[in-house]
Amino acid sequence: MPNVEITVPEHLEMQIAQMVEKGEFLNREEAIEDLLSTGIKAYKTSGPTDEEEGPSFEEEGGMMGHEDEYVF
Repeated sequence: MPNVEITVPEHLEMQIAQMVEKGEFLNREEAIEDLLSTGIKAYKTSGPTDEEEGPSFEEEGGMMGHEDEYVF
């Protein structure tokens, strides 16, 4: 599985740590992987469905138009 390095705001890191502490996830890696996957699925189901409505996720080159970082 490829490794991806991301920078997230401190409040999101704290929320992820709390979910791990509460036992919702085994560790940070599992939490981030599951939350990212869920977010992508939600984006696909609620995002633009027609090319005329806007560029697709792949055409934008990443989330929120940032090339080297992911913004949550």
